Amino acid sequence: MIAAVIRWSVGNRFFVLLLSLMLAGFGVFSLKNTPVDALPDLSDVQVIVKTSYPGQAPQVVQDQVTFPITTAMLSVPGAETVRGFSFFGDSYVYVIFNEDTDLYWARSRVQEYLSQVSARLPDSARPELGPDATGVGWIYLYALVDKTGKHDISQLRSLQDWFLKFELQTVPGVSEVASVGGMVKQYQVNVDPDKLRAYGIPLSLIQTAIKQGNQERGASVVEMAEAEYMVSSTGYIKSVADLEAIPLGTNANGTPLQLRDVADIKLGPQMRRGIAELNGEGEVTGGVVVMRFGENAEATIKLVKEKLESLKKGLPEGVEIIPVYDRSNLITQALDNLSSKLIEELIVVALVCVVFLFHIRSSIVAIITLPMGILTAFVVMYWQGINANIMSLGGIAIAIGAMTDGAIVMIENMHKHMEKTPLTDENRWQVVMDSAAEVGPALFFSLLIITVSFMPVFILEAQEGRMFSPLAYTKTYAMAASAGLAITLVPVLMGYFIRGKVISEQKNPVNR
Repeated sequence: MIAAVIRWSVGNRFFVLLLSLMLAGFGVFSLKNTPVDALPDLSDVQVIVKTSYPGQAPQVVQDQVTFPITTAMLSVPGAETVRGFSFFGDSYVYVIFNEDTDLYWARSRVQEYLSQVSARLPDSARPELGPDATGVGWIYLYALVDKTGKHDISQLRSLQDWFLKFELQTVPGVSEVASVGGMVKQYQVNVDPDKLRAYGIPLSLIQTAIKQGNQERGASVVEMAEAEYMVSSTGYIKSVADLEAIPLGTNANGTPLQLRDVADIKLGPQMRRGIAELNGEGEVTGGVVVMRFGENAEATIKLVKEKLESLKKGLPEGVEIIPVYDRSNLITQALDNLSSKLIEELIVVALVCVVFLFHIRSSIVAIITLPMGILTAFVVMYWQGINANIMSLGGIAIAIGAMTDGAIVMIENMHKHMEKTPLTDENRWQVVMDSAAEVGPALFFSLLIITVSFMPVFILEAQEGRMFSPLAYTKTYAMAASAGLAITLVPVLMGYFIRGKVISEQKNPVNR
């Protein structure tokens, strides 16, 4: 069968060359569009459920929030592990799925089961899903600083929360922008319990009055002079004075009672559980850019940088954005190092082919198969969704040394046939077919044996499998491509390139 493939390829050489050019074109397209990262994503398929339960102790959070959610998540299809963690005011539930589960299918299932348990949670507990990202989604971190001292950390935090965060979330590939550091401004109502007791006002009335005093109402329309005028009441709180003027009722003398009469109201920071500081120079405010699952890390970081550069024009005078962590540097350095080694390998293999074949035209045939095999591997990588990273490119580096074996053996065998039968225009393609068909089947199956040498790696599971499977995939693809090219493209190239006088093996000065 292999001999028949070789004869068909030689007989349809134009078609083979056309398919090879198309394959090379697809390979270049895949090479440019394959997602790039430093390392494979080793994260499990997991969905995080975060529930805020303000002011509650960890044991209360565990009993009333974490336990109900955890027990509900145990029956989610595909879930292998459910872990719950309770903190002061917060609950985290991690639902880990098997490796073959689609992340967005998993998120929809978790949301479905979460809706069933929400009715059993306290009214003030608000569950929500974490971002659609993985453990390696943290790609960029920046800090907001003002060295002039015109803006304090609460103002910088407001810039981050109400300007930079919303703008950066519009960048393609960004799942979340998490704010860190600074102080979140809030209205603080410090109620005097003695005054409440004196006026006979329950604390629940204070909460109800503040809610009712911070809302707007509509009142249909009023028709005047053949026109409709919409009626609405504006009641949003905009200052401390607005809070102080909220009515609570009347006292025993009929005098209006306001919130300022029973509470001290001021602007202050939200209670903080930690701080962010930069280089030991003091507190700062910053943001963590989290990439969406499956996106191109290098392309996303580039878009984030461009967006930040455009947003600098809208910042107040003196405020600067300082990059703190940029994973693109790691990606660039890692891939540049590996790419340079791949190029060095290609050059060494090419030089070895030239020296030992001692025929430049023949060595070109062997050299052409290297980039063709690599581009073919990238086509399959792109189709399968494998990132270009240290491990996947490492598989190609391992395969390069053996990828030219088939072409070299075929060329050597054609040289032998040319020693016995002088090459002419009439018998050229017949000599090519005879020499290639003689060694083609043995070469093809020997390359296939090398191809499956990494098959045991595919048995690895969990993080080990996710780490080493890209290497095994790309090495297998590159070797399979070289085996296919050895019985299709190589015989055709031999017929076009191998011309003129060929030095016999005994007279080759390198061999001597």
